[in-house]
Amino acid sequence: MTYGNGSITLAVAILSAIALVRELKRRNFLGVAVSLASILVFGFFGIMTLITGAPEA
Repeated sequence: MTYGNGSITLAVAILSAIALVRELKRRNFLGVAVSLASILVFGFFGIMTLITGAPEA
């Protein structure tokens, strides 16, 4: 079982967290909303993929 998908999506979630901090400093609230949504979606998918394993094709 490979964990490539989960680790890639967690990397995207971490980059989104960096973007969230940057956009909070700039007071760009649309950027904050998009990065927060990205953190939630990619973080959830990455964690659940690592817990349950990648789906079989």
